[in-house]
Amino acid sequence: MYKKILITGGCGFIGSNLAIFLKEKKFNVYSLDNLSREGSKLNLERLKKKKITNFKIDIKNYKDISKLPKFDFIIDCSALVEAKVKKENITNVLKTNFLGTNNLLLKCTNDKTRFIFLSTSRVYSIKKINQIINNKKIIKKKIFLNKNHSINENFSTAPPLSFYGLSKKFSEDLILEYSYSYNLKFLINRFGVVSGPWQFGKVEQGFLSLWLWKHLIKSNIKYIGFGGYGNQCRDILHVYDVCEIIHKQIKKFNKIQNNTFNIGGGLKNVLSLKDVTLLSEKLTKNKIKIGKIAKSDKSDIPFYISNNNKIFKFYNWKPKRSILEIASDTYNWQIENFKKLKNFMN
Repeated sequence: MYKKILITGGCGFIGSNLAIFLKEKKFNVYSLDNLSREGSKLNLERLKKKKITNFKIDIKNYKDISKLPKFDFIIDCSALVEAKVKKENITNVLKTNFLGTNNLLLKCTNDKTRFIFLSTSRVYSIKKINQIINNKKIIKKKIFLNKNHSINENFSTAPPLSFYGLSKKFSEDLILEYSYSYNLKFLINRFGVVSGPWQFGKVEQGFLSLWLWKHLIKSNIKYIGFGGYGNQCRDILHVYDVCEIIHKQIKKFNKIQNNTFNIGGGLKNVLSLKDVTLLSEKLTKNKIKIGKIAKSDKSDIPFYISNNNKIFKFYNWKPKRSILEIASDTYNWQIENFKKLKNFMN
């Protein structure tokens, strides 16, 4: 059994949950995080309580990374997650997400360390996704999606992808090059939307936690893009389901490696922003004003559904937790940590 694991971005949402989960499974877990993001210090407190050491290192700094001890696995959860990247931030996103991955790959190949990379559904072509349905329909009424709309690993990754998506696709290709040239052993996981406790709601990726929080504090919010009607859809996966599939991947790594998987909530866990509003109202018992901005950003997509057929075939894995469970767990966590969260969620 592989015991020593480094999780980069270990004080982030997914990274901290995964670190604690694996620690409780008796792995020797370490975190790497420069603590630059809001909320990371709260997650650092959680790791300290579990006696998980964090290396305060910027992923762009290879000199410091190279000095770290050898690990059995590096699990890369670190990234600047910005679906809509401002022009002045493009360079930083590429440096962090692409060159940061390169630094980890250098470390892995030097130490013969196995590598699990958390990628994103945003590596798929915006134009090709837009061609699946008639975008004009989403403006006025809800889309009724089915299994034929789900996206598998063979879907086009031709640009445009968004700058964030492009940075992750660059990293994926870099992993393949290291595997070819230096025999790197790897897995790539393309996750859709992930939510759950300890997600500090952000517009870019944490819309469920953001919606719940705004309803909880009775603050206004807006439907943005596609006419401003809130009909755009995503599938959502509980962060604990993420932890469980990665645990399976570690245990079966000798048998299953050098592969890419889509992992998400799937068709059963799809909901629109309108649905999120109704769910938030049900849980919080509050109604808030929902504004609208009709114009869509070019980096946005009308829907996304993960096709989980491949991950099920290889690992007999399906998401366990429903949309209601994800939302309830997130909301209950917000209630329990209300005072701490006020400085981070607004």
